[in-house]
Amino acid sequence: MSFYLMSLYRLEPWIRKEFAARGKKLDMGKCCIRFKTLDDLPLDVIAEAVGKVAVADYITIYEDSRKLLKSRKA
Repeated sequence: MSFYLMSLYRLEPWIRKEFAARGKKLDMGKCCIRFKTLDDLPLDVIAEAVGKVAVADYITIYEDSRKLLKSRKA
Protein backbone atom coordinates (compact mmCIF):
# COMPACT_ATOMS: atom_id res chain seq x y z
CA MET A 1 0.00 0.00 0.00
CA SER A 2 1.09 3.58 -0.32
CA PHE A 3 0.15 6.98 1.01
CA TYR A 4 0.63 9.97 -1.29
CA LEU A 5 1.15 13.50 -0.03
CA MET A 6 2.68 15.87 -2.55
CA SER A 7 4.56 17.92 0.02
CA LEU A 8 6.37 14.94 1.58
CA TYR A 9 9.66 15.58 -0.18
CA ARG A 10 9.96 18.94 1.62
CA LEU A 11 9.48 17.20 4.96
CA GLU A 12 11.76 14.22 4.31
CA PRO A 13 14.40 14.88 7.02
CA TRP A 14 11.69 15.42 9.63
CA ILE A 15 9.71 12.34 8.51
CA ARG A 16 12.85 10.16 8.62
CA LYS A 17 13.59 11.32 12.17
CA GLU A 18 10.00 10.73 13.32
CA PHE A 19 9.80 7.23 11.81
CA ALA A 20 13.14 6.31 13.42
CA ALA A 21 11.99 7.65 16.80
CA ARG A 22 9.03 5.28 16.64
CA GLY A 23 11.09 2.31 15.47
CA LYS A 24 9.35 2.23 12.08
CA LYS A 25 11.04 1.50 8.76
CA LEU A 26 10.53 4.26 6.19
CA ASP A 27 10.09 3.28 2.54
CA MET A 28 9.63 6.64 0.86
CA GLY A 29 9.49 7.92 -2.70
CA LYS A 30 9.35 11.58 -3.72
CA CYS A 31 5.76 12.03 -2.59
CA CYS A 32 4.72 8.65 -1.20
CA ILE A 33 5.26 6.41 1.75
CA ARG A 34 4.97 2.69 1.02
CA PHE A 35 3.89 0.27 3.75
CA LYS A 36 2.68 -3.32 4.06
CA THR A 37 0.26 -3.00 6.98
CA LEU A 38 -1.44 -0.10 8.68
CA ASP A 39 0.63 -0.88 11.78
CA ASP A 40 3.75 0.04 9.75
CA LEU A 41 2.44 3.58 9.32
CA PRO A 42 2.69 5.92 12.35
CA LEU A 43 -0.56 7.81 11.86
CA ASP A 44 0.40 10.54 14.31
CA VAL A 45 3.39 11.39 12.10
CA ILE A 46 1.19 11.45 9.00
CA ALA A 47 -1.35 13.70 10.72
CA GLU A 48 1.38 16.09 11.82
CA ALA A 49 2.92 16.09 8.31
CA VAL A 50 -0.45 17.06 6.82
CA GLY A 51 -0.73 19.91 9.30
CA LYS A 52 2.79 21.20 8.64
CA VAL A 53 1.93 22.57 5.19
CA ALA A 54 -0.64 25.36 5.10
CA VAL A 55 -3.16 25.24 2.27
CA ALA A 56 -1.94 28.55 0.82
CA ASP A 57 1.66 27.27 0.85
CA TYR A 58 0.62 24.02 -0.85
CA ILE A 59 -1.21 25.95 -3.58
CA THR A 60 1.90 28.08 -4.16
CA ILE A 61 4.09 24.96 -4.34
CA TYR A 62 1.69 23.38 -6.83
CA GLU A 63 1.41 26.48 -9.02
CA ASP A 64 5.19 26.93 -9.06
CA SER A 65 5.64 23.30 -10.13
CA ARG A 66 3.21 23.78 -13.03
CA LYS A 67 5.06 26.92 -14.18
CA LEU A 68 8.33 25.01 -14.06
CA LEU A 69 6.91 22.20 -16.21
CA LYS A 70 5.54 24.67 -18.75
CA SER A 71 8.91 26.45 -19.00
CA ARG A 72 10.70 23.13 -19.58
CA LYS A 73 8.32 22.25 -22.44
CA ALA A 74 8.86 25.60 -24.16
